[in-house]
Amino acid sequence: MLTAFARAFRTPDLRKKLLFTLGIIVVYRVGTHVPIPGVDYKSVQQCVDEASGNQGLFGLVNMFSGGALLQITVFALGIMPYITASIILQLLTVVIPRLEALKKEGQAGTAKITQYTRYLTVALAVLQGTGLVATARSGALFSGCTVGSQIVPDRTIFSTIVMVICMTAGTAVVMWLGELITDRGIGNGMSILMFISIAATFPSALWAIKKQGNLADGWIEFGTVIAVGLAMVGLVVFVEQAQRRIPVQYAKRMIGRRSYGGTSTYIPLKVNQAGVIPVIFASSLLYIPALVAQFSGGNSEWKQWVTANLTKGSHPIYITLYFLLIVFFAFFYVAISFNPEEVADNMKKYGGFIPGIRAGRPTAEYLSYVLNRITWPGSLYLGLIALVPTMALVGFNASQNFPFGGTSILIIVGVGLETVKQIESQLQQRNYEGFLR
Repeated sequence: MLTAFARAFRTPDLRKKLLFTLGIIVVYRVGTHVPIPGVDYKSVQQCVDEASGNQGLFGLVNMFSGGALLQITVFALGIMPYITASIILQLLTVVIPRLEALKKEGQAGTAKITQYTRYLTVALAVLQGTGLVATARSGALFSGCTVGSQIVPDRTIFSTIVMVICMTAGTAVVMWLGELITDRGIGNGMSILMFISIAATFPSALWAIKKQGNLADGWIEFGTVIAVGLAMVGLVVFVEQAQRRIPVQYAKRMIGRRSYGGTSTYIPLKVNQAGVIPVIFASSLLYIPALVAQFSGGNSEWKQWVTANLTKGSHPIYITLYFLLIVFFAFFYVAISFNPEEVADNMKKYGGFIPGIRAGRPTAEYLSYVLNRITWPGSLYLGLIALVPTMALVGFNASQNFPFGGTSILIIVGVGLETVKQIESQLQQRNYEGFLR
């Protein structure tokens, strides 16, 4: 593997792509440490230290921003608005016929949908930036901090507008940096930035576990967390690469004097067809009642129930709802992203068939049957992986976030595998040899 890395940097065009990607990553990480105007940086640092990793409702967004959200920097919103906009457009494509027609138009339609995604990203950035500024001004961003209400000393309308504009511009710059990596670098730009954001939070989280540990000056807890993380990475790699291959045979056709078709291929159905989307959906949905309860006044009965049951990740009701929502969204996302009838019609159009299955409706029913069968273990696996932080914190300090959470591991492994495959394909084009011999 080290030889393959050296060969990658000896190839001129591949070296330029790798160095360009590394340069964009450096710019992105610098932006996550530049505070926006109107924020008392000393008060923010004091609140971050007092929080001790307990970020409550903002933990997921803070992870996707590489810790920039709680620092209230220029890139505080990170790529979360773009991820949300992409998911919304993908769901609307199934509902709105105009978007579905654009998707079928090929490259021109995809470019139009990408443009809509950019507009929606900016709109969501304005909305989320306004909410973040309002939360910081009220002191709710760090509810247990002694100087939480002093984070934004200047509360004029002009100062608020400037802060929102800075964070919106930062989101637009992050989106531009991601597209630059996609066009001129290696891998998918947004995925690379997401990978860097999550990986940047690992060292501090691991060291915090070591400092707060009690056994052998914290080294036993530190080693246990590392071992659990490596085991999770191995499990995720195994399941993410697992797929059910449906054999497809294409009939021979004579056109003039030439014979076409007659080839054998397969349809790869992944065990985890939905990826990390169900975990994000379930987390976002469970954050809504807790967020509403946090900003509602008074001390009503429903607010007490939500605060007691839906804001603590270790509560049985929260764990049960979280697991069931992940399973539901796994089936829901697979249903809207993979259409067996469309696949069966395309196969029939080009003379393809599954051995032993008639073309047309029987093929669609067979694909639906197989997809439902493999989605069950995939959804259960997602639910268990997402609950690992809760189970792994038994015996550790309950206020400390477990660094190898299900969402972070899924994203890091998925992006890492995809990027390595792209580098390997580039190497094989020139040297007929990739990372693995």
